[in-house]
Amino acid sequence: MAEDLAGGAVVSTDPDGPDGVRMTWNAWPRSKVESSKCVVPVAASIAPIRSSPSLVVLPYHPLRCKPPCAAVLNPFARVDYGAKIWICPFCFSRNHFPPHYAGISEHNYPAELYPQCTTIEYAPPPLDAAAPPPPPVFLFVIDTCLIEEELGYVKSAMRRAIGLLPDHALVGLITFGTQVHLHELGFADITKIYVFRGTKEITKEQILDQLGLSSAGVRHGGVAGAPGYPRGPQANALHPSTSVNRFLLPASDCDYTLNALLDELQLDRWPVETSSRALRCTGVALTVAAGLLGACVAGTGARIIALVGGPCTVGPGMIVSKDLSEPVRSHKDLDKDAAPHFHKAVKFYDNLAKQLVNQGHVLDLFASALDQVGVAEMKVAVERTGGLVVLAESFGHPVFKDSFKRIFEDGEQSLGLSFKSGKKWEVTFVFLPLGSGTLEINCSKDIKIQGIIGPCTSLDKKGALCADTIVGQGNAISWKMCGLDRTTCLTVFFDISPSERSGQQGIPNPQLYIQFLTNYQNPEGQMRLRVATIMRKWVDGSNTEELVEGFDQETAAVVLARYVSLKMEMEEEFDATRWLDRSLIRLCSRFGDYRKDDSASFTLHPNFSILPQFMFNLRRSQFVQVFNNSPDETAYFRMLLNRESITNSVVMIQPSLLSYSFNSPPTPALLDVSSIALDRILLLDAYFSIVIFHGTTIAQWRNLGYQNQPEHQAFAQLLQAPQDDAHMIIKERFPVPRLVICDQHGSQARFLLAKLNPSATYNSAHEVVPGSDIIFTDDVSLQVFCEHLQRLAVQS
Repeated sequence: MAEDLAGGAVVSTDPDGPDGVRMTWNAWPRSKVESSKCVVPVAASIAPIRSSPSLVVLPYHPLRCKPPCAAVLNPFARVDYGAKIWICPFCFSRNHFPPHYAGISEHNYPAELYPQCTTIEYAPPPLDAAAPPPPPVFLFVIDTCLIEEELGYVKSAMRRAIGLLPDHALVGLITFGTQVHLHELGFADITKIYVFRGTKEITKEQILDQLGLSSAGVRHGGVAGAPGYPRGPQANALHPSTSVNRFLLPASDCDYTLNALLDELQLDRWPVETSSRALRCTGVALTVAAGLLGACVAGTGARIIALVGGPCTVGPGMIVSKDLSEPVRSHKDLDKDAAPHFHKAVKFYDNLAKQLVNQGHVLDLFASALDQVGVAEMKVAVERTGGLVVLAESFGHPVFKDSFKRIFEDGEQSLGLSFKSGKKWEVTFVFLPLGSGTLEINCSKDIKIQGIIGPCTSLDKKGALCADTIVGQGNAISWKMCGLDRTTCLTVFFDISPSERSGQQGIPNPQLYIQFLTNYQNPEGQMRLRVATIMRKWVDGSNTEELVEGFDQETAAVVLARYVSLKMEMEEEFDATRWLDRSLIRLCSRFGDYRKDDSASFTLHPNFSILPQFMFNLRRSQFVQVFNNSPDETAYFRMLLNRESITNSVVMIQPSLLSYSFNSPPTPALLDVSSIALDRILLLDAYFSIVIFHGTTIAQWRNLGYQNQPEHQAFAQLLQAPQDDAHMIIKERFPVPRLVICDQHGSQARFLLAKLNPSATYNSAHEVVPGSDIIFTDDVSLQVFCEHLQRLAVQS
């Protein structure tokens, strides 16, 4: 079996299908007991608004089943055309078609009943067609406790972003260090700033009172229509008190003011002692930002874009004291509960997340520093609002610069956060101007929902479909998504709970149905409802053949990775490696084909054959092994794992490897140290980093400059091919991955070696292929891992 398992990541064509839904099991066992024997949870990975060229959009409201079901009419409904009645496949209620469906017949039926329209979108006309959609809002929150060079990089990135913003987008600016400075952009004659102390917590009411935005009255009023203030729809879209226009202005009106402020922007003036960290009040800055947006544009989609260059050392959200003798918390500190500020900071950001979700606003975090900045504490606020997160070493690093630029730029590679992309309807990301993205789920009887892992927040809307066991954001049948894009992926966990009645109804229905309803607003400001209805089948739990045929091992690997990552965060002293090993042994024992106590007879169905390899790499991945990573890095990796597609997440767990040589075109290579050769170039895609690795001979020829000689054009092309392929990957990915170019036996070769199967180590140096390499590790190889698995799986 090991020989079959040593390859790279599995490549498949459009595995998500037309509905953007992938399930661990496509055939479901009927009982809770049989479900537990399947080991891998029954779960679905869904991309709620995945781009689809064949998607049908209907210009009217959907037809719903009677309450409390409220499922939308779909191709699985049974229709009596003579009586003009449709029967809901979820609750079996009989519903009459309304009068405007009077013309339907067996030969003339609406699009929502077409068999191929299992996913369909509704775009009903707005109630007030004359009212323009509210503009997108960007509130920049910039850290000034930096060194001069880093501040220069921030200014450069900000100037580029301002130049790319659409003219109608509303923009605001907050800078912070020891204190928080809110800049009044509507007062262009002189610089006008509101200052907040960074050492103490501040309430939303105190913020509004200081800004003159409280309901009691306006102290520092501006006049709508006065010079420097928005006119027309933009002004009306805001708070009734037009004084809020002082802080959020259309980009076209404040372009000059913003650039002038950036020119004048200086490092934080507060003196820093040699034995101290800079005083940085990140928590107060984000509180002021949330309070301002709550007063100005509550219910209207806005993004707080925070550029943070170090740890918060004062006020709420503090992660470490200003004293340099106190180290920033590590994983070991968190395990021992020796991080004095951690739980208080997490609670602060949890409350901030609730406020932002209530307002419909998003927190995006760009953290760039050699030290930690507090991503682990901020994770709850970023993830629950659906925000973007980028972690880099410096504001001058391509990971930050290119990712930050891609938020605002137009064109095919844009994220489309604020406007429609060029002439093509191919935006990747969707901005939610009304902050009204919601997901609702309907299920057949006997199915309950445990919860969701991913960038969303439970609306605590309980119902009969809620399971007793909660996973992630649970206890609900609807969730809010303040930020949502076309690649956002959510993992829904289900519980099989057949009632006594279902067992007394004679022959049960062999099909089960699940419907996902996503309300969102597209970049043009139009409200849409996307409805995806899927059908799967029930099978007898003893019928392992049908269960095996419906198993998706890629989805199973990703779901287990997300589930284990959550358990590691929620449960103290949870041993993820041991849990994964036991789960894999149970799974292979249940679904493997073997003779008792004869490991040589063990085989796995093709639908399971690569899962042991995925688990081997998951055990060694950054999601489970946190020893070499900081809590910030671990939080960053897990946030991206929880929101990316199955295909991307598989690459995070098990990187792909390509080999380039003179003898053949680029070919997939085994993710194994034996793939290293003197005359070969390897391209490793580990999602967060791209590694181009040159064998020793290739590196020597390159250093001698052979590629510059006319007679060695083939060598020049060989060197260029992995560079071109790497830039193609980088161009299509957000956040932008780190590019590492290294040589065999070089210091940065560790980026490749850490991901390879250690089939040759210092203990087995005599077995090394000439010209290959060895890995200095005590980890077992994939072959040894599989041998142990086979022996344990076949035990009586």
